[in-house]
Order: sequence, then C-alpha cells, then structure tokens
Amino acid sequence: MADAARRVTLQYFRGGELATENKWDEGFDPVTVADREAEKSMRAILAEKRPEDSILGEEFGGTVGTSGLTWVLDPIDGTRGFISGTPTWGVLIAVSDENGPIFGVIDQPYIGERFRGGFGLAEMQGPHWARGLGVSSVSRLSDATLFTTFPEVGTFEEAAAFREVEREVKLTRYGMDCYAYALLAAGQVDLVIEAGLQSYDIQAPIAVIQAAGGVVTDWKGEPAHNGGRVLAAATPELHAAALLLLSDA
Repeated sequence: MADAARRVTLQYFRGGELATENKWDEGFDPVTVADREAEKSMRAILAEKRPEDSILGEEFGGTVGTSGLTWVLDPIDGTRGFISGTPTWGVLIAVSDENGPIFGVIDQPYIGERFRGGFGLAEMQGPHWARGLGVSSVSRLSDATLFTTFPEVGTFEEAAAFREVEREVKLTRYGMDCYAYALLAAGQVDLVIEAGLQSYDIQAPIAVIQAAGGVVTDWKGEPAHNGGRVLAAATPELHAAALLLLSDA
C-alpha cells in the first residue's frame, strides 16, 4: 500500500498547479486529487488482499469488516505542506485491533524514507541506509527538542498549555506534520505535542513510536488512538514532566 501511494503522490508533487478544494467553511483544510487517488490505490489493495478487514480513511470514511482488524489510512498527512512543495508530508498506514494500533508505517515518498513499527519490528529505510529505530534518552525538558505542526497549536487554552511546556525546553520547531513523529522514533527529536488530531493522523505514528521505545498518550495520560490532544515523548520521564505541565494548564 505504501508503494502504491508513493507512485500516486509523486505524480502530483511539485508538478505545477494542483487544484485544491477546501473542506472547511471557515479556515483552510485542503484536499487534492492526489489525496483521493492515493487512498483509492490503497483501498484497492485491501479489497483484494484483506477483504474481511475494516477500513477507516480520511477521504472516504469507514467500511465495516468482520475480522476485528481495521486499516487506518491517511493518504497525505500534511496536505498544506504537499501543495506548498515541502517534503515533510507523508503517507500514514496503521492496522488496529480493539485496543488500538498494532502496526504502523510513516512513508515520505519524495525523500524516499519509510518508518515501520510493530510486531517486534522498529526500522527505517532511506536513500542512504536502513537501520533500526530507537528514541533518544533525553529525560529532562531543559534538554529536549519539541515539535508541533501549527504555532497556534489548537484552541486558545490548548495553545496556553503548550506554551507552558515550550518555556521549559531547549528548542521548539514547527511545521513538520507526521514527519515530526518519524524523527522522534528515529531519536532526532524528543517531544511532539499537538491538538485537534483525528485517528487517521495519529494511529500510524503511535505504532512506530511505541515500537521504537517511546510513549504516546493524550494530555491526560490516556490512550490517544482516537485523536484529539496528543503528547509523544522519547522517555517516560520526559513524558511525565510534559504531562504535568499540560494537565495543570
């Protein structure tokens, strides 16, 4: 499925004008033909290989299966980045049972990097090497690099909570979409904090980060696979420190 989505998305990325539609009445949440065609390509493979499984996709919603497994698909996570030409969007694929994601893929077609986690596997493949994934050992906020996609984070209250953590960390960066979670699993960054996510935004990153040894919950320390407010951390100590500030705020 990741290979199929790569082929589709690369046909459109940086290919001149790409017509977009806006999903929101207020604000801007774009969708393109690349999003829809990539999800169709993955669904076609599932229809052939795994017809008994359920599917939840960003563009075409849910279909109910009988196996107890659900494939959670985001054909282009970071469509704003995709239409802007930045190489930080990705294809997200997860398979989940009743307890949440058990295997996930974060794929960046343009760079040619693929991050996989679950079933005892935690690895990345790229143009220069293939190697195992492993989170950093950072345990203190003062040593941590923090990522979030949007500077405004979410609501006014959510942004205020994020700032409580931001004030304590070494470095904050923005705008990476799902690629920030991949970097956390690879040990390059230490924290990702976001709000307003959907299940298809986070289930693949959860599987990959947990396989790499990290921690992912919501802002109350509960499971995050249904989306909403998400805190991903390299170590339990770092997670606890960030969680304390977020929950207090």
